[in-house]
Amino acid sequence: MARPTRRKGNLPAEATSFVGRRREIAELRKKLTTARLVSLVGPGGVGKTRLAIRGATDLARGFAAGAWMVELAEVRDPDLVPNALLAALDLRDQTATEPLDLLLSYLQDKQLLLVIDNCEHLLGAASKLVSEVITAAPGVRVVATSREPLSVPGEHLLPVPPLKLPAAHAAEPLNQLRQNEAVMLFTERAGAASGTFELSASNQAAVADVCRRLDGLPLAIELAAVRTRVLSIEQILARLTDRFALLTVGGRGALPRHQTLQTTIDWSYDLLSAEEQTLFRRLCVFAGRFTLEDVDGVSAEGLPNPLDLLSSLVDKSLVIKEEVHGVACFRLHETMREYAILKLRDAAEEEALGERCIDYYWSRCLPAGAAARYRLVEWLEWMELEIDNLRAVMRHCISRGDYARGVDLVTSLGWFWITRGTTEGARWLDELLAHGQGNRLSLAWATFLRGFLAVLQADPLTAGPWLDRAAEAARELRDNSMLTQALTMGSVAATFGGDRVAAAVLFKEAEAAAAGVDDPAARSSVLQAKVLNAMFDGELEVVRTAASEGVRISRETGDLYVLDVMLMELAFSFMIEGQLDIAKPLYVEALRAAQRIDDRILQSYLLVAFGYFAAGSRQATLAAQLFGAAESVRIGAGANIMLPMAPFLAQAEESAIAVLGRAKFEAEYTTGKRLSRELALRLALGEPAEVLTADGEGAGLLGKREADVAKLVAEGLSNKQIGARLFISERTVDSHVRSILNKLGFNSRAQIASWVASSDR
Repeated sequence: MARPTRRKGNLPAEATSFVGRRREIAELRKKLTTARLVSLVGPGGVGKTRLAIRGATDLARGFAAGAWMVELAEVRDPDLVPNALLAALDLRDQTATEPLDLLLSYLQDKQLLLVIDNCEHLLGAASKLVSEVITAAPGVRVVATSREPLSVPGEHLLPVPPLKLPAAHAAEPLNQLRQNEAVMLFTERAGAASGTFELSASNQAAVADVCRRLDGLPLAIELAAVRTRVLSIEQILARLTDRFALLTVGGRGALPRHQTLQTTIDWSYDLLSAEEQTLFRRLCVFAGRFTLEDVDGVSAEGLPNPLDLLSSLVDKSLVIKEEVHGVACFRLHETMREYAILKLRDAAEEEALGERCIDYYWSRCLPAGAAARYRLVEWLEWMELEIDNLRAVMRHCISRGDYARGVDLVTSLGWFWITRGTTEGARWLDELLAHGQGNRLSLAWATFLRGFLAVLQADPLTAGPWLDRAAEAARELRDNSMLTQALTMGSVAATFGGDRVAAAVLFKEAEAAAAGVDDPAARSSVLQAKVLNAMFDGELEVVRTAASEGVRISRETGDLYVLDVMLMELAFSFMIEGQLDIAKPLYVEALRAAQRIDDRILQSYLLVAFGYFAAGSRQATLAAQLFGAAESVRIGAGANIMLPMAPFLAQAEESAIAVLGRAKFEAEYTTGKRLSRELALRLALGEPAEVLTADGEGAGLLGKREADVAKLVAEGLSNKQIGARLFISERTVDSHVRSILNKLGFNSRAQIASWVASSDR
């Protein structure tokens, strides 16, 4: 049986440009032995984020549930701070549970380290959330980064100074200079940029002067270092000296550090071509990550070769490149975003660019919304990449009174709210529908979606009026597909509310409206309501007939969400009668569909079913672990136990306890709660799933490419060398290494090498 693995967290691999900071890391470690909250405080560009990541990486193994990073830089709405934590912790807003309540419920018994990065622009919301967390969850420690304190009771401050500078008046020996933090960073970044730069006796004085000129600010040093691609170190020093001399004329003395950074960014910006400057300042319109396609659609108007311009900005460290789901995407460092916003305002482009951004996302989302359910996997990947931009666009629509396009946007994202953000979607709809503006069709679908979300939240009293409004609008529009879906969802809501008479009336009208409608969504909705009503009435043959037809339609259209539900209902109808040999393959298909669309609620229900199968085949240990895993996944989605499954769960638990004894059952149940969700699903499906345990034993959950990368890491190859060997980019290698470290719970490449060696024995 699989042993427990700890959720190691989501920390990125240690930044390659991180150097030194031994004193600060030691101080952070010391403070966290007693403090619940340590805030790393300092100006922008001083390296707070990298220090937090490095410190958390070192400390993670001291926390049973690992270390997790929450990035707030891309969050603009204070109300969405809890949602950012949910996403970072891999939890799911998929029920009626408010995000904050879900968080506190999940964290209350966890031993976990949270890194909350870039709090300054959301100080009130971040402070409130941190206060709630450390009050409700005694095992949680928080490291926050901010330009000012959070002012939470019990907060310990750790000021983050610039990097240590080389001596000012005496030339240091070369070997000693190599150990200086600021010089180490400059040398590393310059070498990466030019491929040839090395610290030597001939350039050491110039390098030391540049680092002193830049006050040891990591971001400023990186911006200067990348210029070694085209300028000598002496040229960089001369140009920086000239630039700073203009500001210190008149005996003003040393500049404040924030002005040093501003001036360095000014210098870097002024060295750009006019086209590069234009693109750079326009990129601030994106609240989160963005792709080349987004740049083409929003920021590149009138610019030649946007790809070349963007690549140049990446090379100059003004834009950060990442890879998400195999897609190259980009983002701005928060300090760069702030600077770009100022430049955009100076160029009087802010209003026009905001309008282009709304129009771009409106044009992309509106036609895709209805069809999203039939290509849900790829669409959800795109949504997870773009959601921060879409949130900013919807907020912009509201702030400028553009409620019609706001309604269009929030409605077109319906399948994201259904599967990823139920309470958030309901809030957006409530805010936008309150104004009553928009075209009739969009408003009708928006009211239907609001009712649908209320059904998912198990709130039939709220759902009913919204669905009645949607049905009335559909009648006025003579849209029988919409009418069918509104009526069937209304029937479902009435059934959940205990009004079986109303449910029957609504369902009968829905069947009449559906006659002659050639729309798989309408047909599926009728079948779903029919299955639910028949299940309540105990009419298992009706359930099987309707669910089988629903499965057929869903397979044909690629509707994984409905396929999942229909398979589960069909399988359950056979399980009730003890026909497990028929039920289990259906549950297997359902679980694979739930994996593909990452539906956490259905995953929790299905894990219970597989625990029941395991208990029935006298695999008591596996059963106990799957029940524990099901509870963990269920809590992480804020869901309740599926009531029809409750008797089967109780029966299976008693069966497992009879084999194991209560103490052993409880131990294995706890083991299951600690399993990663991915591992639990693999166990349920009977796939090979032994994983590395906390004491370093066992095999890893590495994919083929990750295994190849791990072997080459063990050979001592660098990321660049591995990329050349496997014909993949260096950044892709870095992504694989991060994944390997996360999966195996390691902090270094040396640990990977040791693990590979032990696995080969």
